[in-house]
Amino acid sequence: MSLDHQHAFGFTPAELRKFRSLKTPHGIQRFLDGMPYHLATTCWSPRRVLREQTAHCLEGAIFAAAALRVLGYPPLVIDLEAERDTDHVLAVFRQRGHWGALAKSNYAGCRYREPVYRSLRELAVSYFEDYFNLLGERTLRRFSRPVNLARFDARAWMTSEKSVWFIPEYLCGIFHYRLLTRAQEKDLHRLDKRSYDSGLHGHRWE
Repeated sequence: MSLDHQHAFGFTPAELRKFRSLKTPHGIQRFLDGMPYHLATTCWSPRRVLREQTAHCLEGAIFAAAALRVLGYPPLVIDLEAERDTDHVLAVFRQRGHWGALAKSNYAGCRYREPVYRSLRELAVSYFEDYFNLLGERTLRRFSRPVNLARFDARAWMTSEKSVWFIPEYLCGIFHYRLLTRAQEKDLHRLDKRSYDSGLHGHRWE
């Protein structure tokens, strides 16, 4: 990807240097992990996240998608949908024909995935055991198709000073694939205490 193309993204030279300094998907994840998680009901653009140096799940995924784009990957995200819990958004990427994911999360196990998954369903299932609510219920149920955020370029999703709520609104409205049968859903058990406690390691409470 040429520098001229990158300038069309609307980032400043300093912002582009920061994104390029992350170098790899794992570098983007390390940057996300270094930011504090915040609990505000916001939907900042990647530019705002870069300036504020904090993000939550949704903002982290949108930021990661923009960073992936600067590094030459398509800016893809998928939505994980849950019952009795909040959705989780991932930025996804492919290397050598396999899928990986970048994510910001308040739960220890719902973040990075190495690019070793043969399908997006396989990738989504990898989050199942770590995806639980504060009652200890396993809550992940569905996943969306990948959405290329370039579809929102006309709305300046990467650099807007306004909230980019149009992204989660779109994600919530598209088709999601079921991960479990109804019989499987009925037979689920709550997490044991050790798994519950480890999943909440570093959790930020209100």
